[in-house]
Amino acid sequence: MTDDVALGAGATSEPFAGDPPRRPVHRAWIVAGVTLAGLVAAAAFRSSTGVLLEPVEAEFGWSRTTTSGAVSLNLIVYGLTAPFAAALMERFGVRRMATFSLIAVGLASAATTLMTSAWQLWVLWGFVIGIGTGSMALVFGAIVANRWFVSHRGLVTGIFSAANATGQLVFLPAIAWAATQHGWRSAALVVSVLALVVSVLIGLLMADRPSDRGLLPFGATEASEREAAEAAAIVAARPPIAPARNAVAVLARVSRSWTFWALVITFWVCGWSTNGLIQTHFIPAAHDHGMGTQTAAGLLALVGIFDIAGTVASGWLTDRVDSRVLLAVYYGGRGLSLLAIDAVLAPDVKPALWVFIVFYGLDWVATVPPTVALCRQHFGLADSGIVFGWVFASHMVGAGVGASIAGWVRQSSGSYSSAWLFAAGLCFVSVVIALSIPRRGDLLTPTT
Repeated sequence: MTDDVALGAGATSEPFAGDPPRRPVHRAWIVAGVTLAGLVAAAAFRSSTGVLLEPVEAEFGWSRTTTSGAVSLNLIVYGLTAPFAAALMERFGVRRMATFSLIAVGLASAATTLMTSAWQLWVLWGFVIGIGTGSMALVFGAIVANRWFVSHRGLVTGIFSAANATGQLVFLPAIAWAATQHGWRSAALVVSVLALVVSVLIGLLMADRPSDRGLLPFGATEASEREAAEAAAIVAARPPIAPARNAVAVLARVSRSWTFWALVITFWVCGWSTNGLIQTHFIPAAHDHGMGTQTAAGLLALVGIFDIAGTVASGWLTDRVDSRVLLAVYYGGRGLSLLAIDAVLAPDVKPALWVFIVFYGLDWVATVPPTVALCRQHFGLADSGIVFGWVFASHMVGAGVGASIAGWVRQSSGSYSSAWLFAAGLCFVSVVIALSIPRRGDLLTPTT
């Protein structure tokens, strides 16, 4: 039998000399996949609050101020958890923290189906789920991207940032349908089951660092490995410190920098104008204009579709364009879109509203990749995860304040008009602040 004859069943052959070598999938992409799943699971709860506000109010007779207050507490706790969660991940490992956090979200979401008092809503939505989702915030994605990727780091950060939109896209219509057809408790159970299933996946497939598997980060070079080694040496040289104290110590070091405060202020506005305002109040605002809940939920999901494209593109651009300029463009565009929202909402979906959905969706969290890049460029790889944790905390505090004030404006005036205009003004201020950040190239060595 010659070499030209096909091999029989069960036989094996070596590749021809001219065949390209087969490369196994780098473990970084598997870790990225389960990270994305974890972020999506946390986002499922984030997207559910706007749907659940009205049915919960109708059943218990609670006011919009009460329910918005619980959402605001959730957003604030969610944000303030992030820097401490980053420090805990450095101390106890990403896999362990992510697994426990999703379990907490799943159990607390299930427990909301048994609540009878407003204080229970505040405890479950505000504290327990706030801490759980805060530990699964974008800080989690930033740490994974910085540890596991050198090549395509900005792009991967953009994909992780889009996970919030993916959670809206996949689950918001289902949650809205479940709440409308079977009651809000069934919607809460959808979130619960999702979080518990993903916690198992992360426990099985996540790894804390490439070195734990005898690997280098994806796209590692000699310079990047020197950067990582020096960052690890800086951390190792510091005296042992509790995670909470470490988070506060990093804050004390970086708080002397205008760049840090510029990022804090702009990301505070980002949270106000997205999670706090649109994610929490778009559906009730659309309902005020005569639009059905499921239609409004579908539109918010479409924002998620376009945000996926916008945020991934932002990650690609962050690898190539000055991050300060990107932030200025994003905040300016968001301000313009908020000026138009009151005029385009109506009982039916008209062309002008489609323009708003596309424009706002592309800009939703496109700010994340350049903000993460600026944290790394100005504060080094050793501390960038915790620094971004503090910056992200400001995002969610802004979201909490924005959600509460928008709810108060609606209750006191009967309209969201002033809330849209004020948020637009904050976005325009952020354009100036973003451009005031000093220019600095990506660091090859971390700061001390």
